[in-house]
Amino acid sequence: MTFDTTPTILMVPGLRDHVAEHWQTLLEQKLPRTASVPPLEHDKLSCAARVAALDAALAKIDGPVILVAHSAGVMITVHWAQQHSRKIHGALLAAPVDLETPLPPGYPTIDALAQNGWHPIPRNPLPFPSIVGASRNDPVAQFGRVSEMAKDWGSRLVDLGQVGHLNPAAGFGEWPMAETLIRELH
Repeated sequence: MTFDTTPTILMVPGLRDHVAEHWQTLLEQKLPRTASVPPLEHDKLSCAARVAALDAALAKIDGPVILVAHSAGVMITVHWAQQHSRKIHGALLAAPVDLETPLPPGYPTIDALAQNGWHPIPRNPLPFPSIVGASRNDPVAQFGRVSEMAKDWGSRLVDLGQVGHLNPAAGFGEWPMAETLIRELH
């Protein structure tokens, strides 16, 4: 009997869950051995519910896992890592949202985020290899703040340049660099 050591790629979307044209959704359709944390039906703003959903998705996967998180999915991942001890092969943490600073209209307020368990952002080193992809012009996180988070987490920081929030609104459906960064984590 042989044990398959090929990692499963688990997508961890942000608060808007799955968007058809989003690079995570497109990547999940393209790559073998992928799964995604399912959308929540209740408590959509609850950090604890999001962390529990990530943990439940991980429980369904045998073998090594690479997490691919975007936006608030990055925060879900770092909160999960503080509370659980499952071995993770690596994580791509793309365009983390800074939930400790005021966000643009249409996003939750700082008070709502605090009431739902998102504060403070965990700053302990992550117990697995990770790469943080940071945008220079992200409307929901300043590059300097993201680079501080990456340093605290022990992550390798990749400067993505001027890519906005790395989502369809910023012109990103396909994001080929994601595949390159995931390969680095294999």
